[in-house]
Amino acid sequence: MPPRVLKWIEMPRPRVERKHPTPLVLVNGLAEQQQSWFANERQLSRRFDLKQPEVLVYDGDALHRRIDAGLEITVDYLAERLGAYLDEFVQRPPYHLVASSLGCQVVATYAAANPERVGRLVLICPSGFHGDENLPMVEGVRRSNYDALVGSVFHENRRAEGRLVAAFEKKFQDRRWKKGVLRTLRGTVGHSVAPLLPRIAAPTLVIWGTEDQILSDVPGSIRAAARIPDVRQVVIPRCGHAPQIEKARLVNRLITGHLTGKLGRLPRSFDPSRFLDRPRAGEPVARLAPLPS
Repeated sequence: MPPRVLKWIEMPRPRVERKHPTPLVLVNGLAEQQQSWFANERQLSRRFDLKQPEVLVYDGDALHRRIDAGLEITVDYLAERLGAYLDEFVQRPPYHLVASSLGCQVVATYAAANPERVGRLVLICPSGFHGDENLPMVEGVRRSNYDALVGSVFHENRRAEGRLVAAFEKKFQDRRWKKGVLRTLRGTVGHSVAPLLPRIAAPTLVIWGTEDQILSDVPGSIRAAARIPDVRQVVIPRCGHAPQIEKARLVNRLITGHLTGKLGRLPRSFDPSRFLDRPRAGEPVARLAPLPS
């Protein structure tokens, strides 16, 4: 990591004591577990009241009652579940919402429909903004290749360590959990939240990884995210689809800075325009045309 970025991460931050810290709700992605926030919980809990709703949890009774009734597991349904959780268990709007991958679609849907109940948003490698998704999870399940499944999420293969692979393998051996995740996949794949982005009123930080193998068109997704009225975007070099794990210290710093309104000026290496102008293998440098409105 460049020295200037390390220096920025290490800058001291004043501690603010609050009797009633602001609720911060973490929503995981499709194949992730709630435990995917293990590298963030300790740091973020110092400033916020962390909540992790069971929205994308695949062995829950509510999810399987819906499946058994023959109903689809859609993004709209998951956003309704998020809203029900917030109303019943948190009850202190406005809420800060942080999500990754498919969880970003759920959070964006909720935020667009409930602008008065949302404080700030952080969306990490959101799907459903533009283009399709590559879904190595499906082949990983079919072929029982859990190393490839987990490894596809990270740029650095060492992050796909044995305990993560073992955790996925254990989960997919559970028929109820596997049924839940595959039915959720079937009901959400190909869904787009792009039309909702201009309706998100909350100040939003979007974090991307330059080496994301899950999103098929990161540059197009960056341009789509620019339709959010109050948005800042960060592209992390040499990072895959799970920056909250792969670049945890940096992401914790970005989340805390944005949610407290003190993010400030960022190193140029995070500027999305540098990534948009980067040539792909065998292609000349060219500025991409804007997305149609």
